[in-house]
Amino acid sequence: MEKSKYYTINKEKFDAKKSDFSGLMGLLGKNKWIYLLAVVLFAIAMLQRTLTSLLVGYFVDDVLKREDFVRWLPWVAGGFVLTAIIRGITSFYGTRLSSRTAETIAQNLRNYAYDHIQKLSLQTHSKWQVGELIQRVTSDIDMIRLFFSDRGMEFGRILFLFLFNFIGILMINVKLALISVMILPFTVGLSFWFARKIRDLREEYQELDALVTTTLQENLSGMRVVKAFARQDFEKIKLKKDNWSKFLKGKRMMLVIAFYWPFSDIFCFLQLFLSYYVGAKMAIDGVITSGDYLAFVGMVVMAIWPIRNLGRLVVDSTKALVSFHRVQEVVLLDREDLYDSVLEEEVIEGKIVFDQVCFDYETQEHALEDISFEVNPGDTIAILGGTGSGKTTLVNLLPRFYDATSGKITIGGKNIQDFSKNFLRQNIGIVEQEPFLFSRSIRENIEYGLDREVDIEEVYEAAKIAAVHEVIESFPEGYDTLVGEKGVTLSGGQKQRVAIARAVLKNPKILILDDATSSVDLETEEAISDALDGVMENRTTFIVAHRVQSVKNANLILVMEEGKIVQKGTHETLVNEPGRYQKVNMIQSQIDKALIDEINQAVVIED
Repeated sequence: MEKSKYYTINKEKFDAKKSDFSGLMGLLGKNKWIYLLAVVLFAIAMLQRTLTSLLVGYFVDDVLKREDFVRWLPWVAGGFVLTAIIRGITSFYGTRLSSRTAETIAQNLRNYAYDHIQKLSLQTHSKWQVGELIQRVTSDIDMIRLFFSDRGMEFGRILFLFLFNFIGILMINVKLALISVMILPFTVGLSFWFARKIRDLREEYQELDALVTTTLQENLSGMRVVKAFARQDFEKIKLKKDNWSKFLKGKRMMLVIAFYWPFSDIFCFLQLFLSYYVGAKMAIDGVITSGDYLAFVGMVVMAIWPIRNLGRLVVDSTKALVSFHRVQEVVLLDREDLYDSVLEEEVIEGKIVFDQVCFDYETQEHALEDISFEVNPGDTIAILGGTGSGKTTLVNLLPRFYDATSGKITIGGKNIQDFSKNFLRQNIGIVEQEPFLFSRSIRENIEYGLDREVDIEEVYEAAKIAAVHEVIESFPEGYDTLVGEKGVTLSGGQKQRVAIARAVLKNPKILILDDATSSVDLETEEAISDALDGVMENRTTFIVAHRVQSVKNANLILVMEEGKIVQKGTHETLVNEPGRYQKVNMIQSQIDKALIDEINQAVVIED
């Protein structure tokens, strides 16, 4: 998408006060003149209604009294037709312009919000539920779109209907005009009082609606886990509970709305009754003519009755303000500055040094503590440790998913914070512990890390290195096979190898394998390891693993516990050194030996 079209929302507009109506209207931006033209067209359309009523009065008082009134009938009929045509044309183009403006605002705002979410840090993403963000980018923006396409125009209709018809009644009789709007201040006051009552309820309702969306999203995403543990009833009860809370809040909100309509009806009917009575009495007394009375009846209805809808419009506008506030909360979150440094070398090379590095999550102190080690270019560094020992946190500091709380990380003598995050991530290949594949073809998933056209032979080569080429070729559609949501149609090992191929195709200077062989069997792990030997040549590689078998060939092995390095060295030195590594190696060797003996015994029995 073109940048000029993609970034058309002025972020400063979101800095308005949360409930400030001007902030919402600020979304119009360059579209404000088109929207204003739509308002003018609607004003012309509303004027035609008033003119129609005045034309009725003229017809009764003047035309019907003429002896040759038949000769005037075509002219009067033409007047009615002309006002109807003008009203139809102006209403059509007014609706068209307002709808186009609303759709443009929604499109730009959704693009802007989505782009903004892409640039939030991982730390920010960890604080927000996926369903909540989806709700704000979809239904909340749709509520804003609905306001500009319909509710805003409806305000204009009511205003102009009242204004034009009140002026028309003033032209007939000033006293009658004042009496006809006597109760309207109470109706307007009731509308705004009602809107204040409903706003908080609406915001709470939308929060519960987002909670239900989140529950549904998590359930559908984790359907395999739900079925594997037979937790369908548990999930049903969970959704039922959330949905019940939403129902109660919606019921209370509807109850408040239900109170409004009868009271507004009472005020409007009282006003109409009073107006009809006074107008009829004036006509009987000869103060106004019969034609004036008929024109008055048409205009007073159009002046008073739309006011009844003012409360509904105020409520709907409140919905838009609540939605604006919810979108505003997301858009005002601080972005991750991907270009926070101008130091961007052609390649990242040189010795990597961790010097007394510490890192704390907001909810956890000492996730990493006093981490120090050096890595020569082209070396393979293995990080071994139990769950929660800080292995993944350590490698996440390299692409600057997080920045160290204290200490320093250097590459080639340059502080890692002198490199922009965007540049680092372009030059670092990562295979996550839980590989994520998009609902696209296998080829598209492998090519995902590059922003250039990729030759299919390059894809084949990367897949061969990841030991997955033959598997892909065995599929009926080969590399064009769609993997389904999150790669559901592939096995865990196949997904892992496709993710490895994606990182290999990127040809990074630094490669991070975050427990990348955890989902494959020993035979496949060995095949991948052999294939990666060539890839890791002249490339600094960090391997996060649980099995000693995966790390024994590394140039340096770091053993971690509770965010600290408790041992470091090569396999040969650590296996002879009392400590965690020696114990893990001994246990895993015994397990592997027992497994091999069991397989051999099964083969003998089968023979």
